[in-house]
Amino acid sequence: MPHQVHIKKKWAISDNLATPESAYMQRREFLKGTALTTLATMGVLYGCGPSSAPNVLPEIKWTELDKSIYPAKRNLTYELDRPITDEKIASTYNNFYEFGAEKIDPVHYAHKLNQRPWTVQVSGLVNKPMTFDIDDLLKSMPIEERVLRLRCVEAWAMAVPWTGFALSELLKRVEP
Repeated sequence: MPHQVHIKKKWAISDNLATPESAYMQRREFLKGTALTTLATMGVLYGCGPSSAPNVLPEIKWTELDKSIYPAKRNLTYELDRPITDEKIASTYNNFYEFGAEKIDPVHYAHKLNQRPWTVQVSGLVNKPMTFDIDDLLKSMPIEERVLRLRCVEAWAMAVPWTGFALSELLKRVEP
């Protein structure tokens, strides 16, 4: 009588290694419960915004100099192919670690920064080292508005207006 060689299939396991049906059903119930909990949590959080920034932007205290600068003439060289980011988003979602580690901190604390008196010193490898009073510097520079696109490694981007003067204008004065 010939002997039969029984070759075990790779997928076959012995009965003692198989998961009992009761344990299998418990795992299914656990996964169903986990999925339902996740969906319920997502439903509750769906209406939450990315920050708890205030609904009203802080009141800006305009100086006479500010009033003479804003709004500045827009430099059309810096036009973008996208709309400008909503002011509430752009002014309440920013990094400024001197005011706090959270992106909503600057809008709550920036108004406490004393901006006057303020000086800007340019020294080092320049022919004409100078110290400027910020108000005198702003009055003497060609102020313009540029629309810029800011992109961050944290996966966000904004299109925002920026008002100021070109660094090249300052460098002309100090002659690097």
